[in-house]
Amino acid sequence: MSKLAGRHVAIIGAGAVGVISAIEALRAGHRVTLIDPGEPGGEQAASYGNAGWLSSHSVIPPAEPGTWKKVPGYLMDPLGPLAIRWSYLPKALPWLVKYLLSSWTEAQVEATARAMRDLLKDAPLLHRQLAEEASVPELIERRGVMHVFPSRAPFDRDLGWRIRKRVGIEWLELDENEMRQREPDLHPRYKFGVVVEEAGRCRDPGAYVAALAAHAIANGAVRVAAKATGLRLQGNKLVAVITESGEIACDAAVVAAGARSRQLAASIGDSLPLETERGYHVMIENPESGPRNSMMASDAKMVVNWTDKGLRAAGTVEIAGLDAEPNWKRAEILREHLLGMFPKLPKDIPASRIKTWFGHRPSMPDGRPCIGYARATPDVVYAFGHGHVGLVGSARTGRLVAQLLSGREPEIPLAPFAPARFL
Repeated sequence: MSKLAGRHVAIIGAGAVGVISAIEALRAGHRVTLIDPGEPGGEQAASYGNAGWLSSHSVIPPAEPGTWKKVPGYLMDPLGPLAIRWSYLPKALPWLVKYLLSSWTEAQVEATARAMRDLLKDAPLLHRQLAEEASVPELIERRGVMHVFPSRAPFDRDLGWRIRKRVGIEWLELDENEMRQREPDLHPRYKFGVVVEEAGRCRDPGAYVAALAAHAIANGAVRVAAKATGLRLQGNKLVAVITESGEIACDAAVVAAGARSRQLAASIGDSLPLETERGYHVMIENPESGPRNSMMASDAKMVVNWTDKGLRAAGTVEIAGLDAEPNWKRAEILREHLLGMFPKLPKDIPASRIKTWFGHRPSMPDGRPCIGYARATPDVVYAFGHGHVGLVGSARTGRLVAQLLSGREPEIPLAPFAPARFL
């Protein structure tokens, strides 16, 4: 038994990372209070609206060598796969500079890929085990995911796939005929495919997170519906989480509040470069056609995934901060891409069957989350900034959080994720 067992841990954030951290902290013998103003798995959360991929091969950071050349295009095209709003550029500039510099060389990209491989490996299996514990095993499937390309050339040119091979990721390559057998409804312009068999998917991310939260509560976690605004220390000891409804006394805290974690870290002196990569999805209820497998289209830069609520297409990045209004044209473009990928989908689907969503991915500029202790005190553990891999990365992150809370050796090296890399 750890000398730090039996602490009262306040976990700020009831998204995927927060609720799994709660489950693992309870398993380690701690008392848990889960703090979030919203309902776990509700539409307000990034955990609700993500693509639903458990892509344990998503180890490549968003930026790669030469990305800087594309920045003018990002500024000029508000509807492109990555868009930067002019009005937000002055505020985003320090983050963007770090974003570009962190992946300036191939060696830097490979170092991030190796670290992320440690974090994401076996994630579909870990999620399946959690889903079984929470009595929703049907929500996690481990049947692989597919990437589709108009030809083999863009795949061969892609640095990301070369690096994936170096870090031990395997895949199955499909020619045009093999792809057509697997995906008869896919547009014939796609002539090459890759299946990553180790990956999986979640059939309803919102329902999954809600079930995990209910499981944590059934095992003793207490949920407080309040917005945390800061942390209060006495010397180097944490004494409370400050919320809009008053203080919650505790011995330890986990900051897992997604894109809203920056202010909480700043309240105890850690200025961390967390930005929101705003994402959108479109979902067609009861579609007449679609993929048999979850897939990503290389030309549209979007993931298409069956969920229990409908056919979901998710992707694109918009840098515009937490407070700007959504640009719903970005969701419309996802819909057009989806209709273009699957020609048998009717072009006149009633609006009542099309749902759109917008939310915030919490992203660090180097494509790696912050997992580790606050500078001021080991009583505070940071677990945020997962960017595009929040759902898939949450299972191992929760285990690491419990290990840090208990003063145990983490199961993977945490130096690449240390908050101190930015301090």
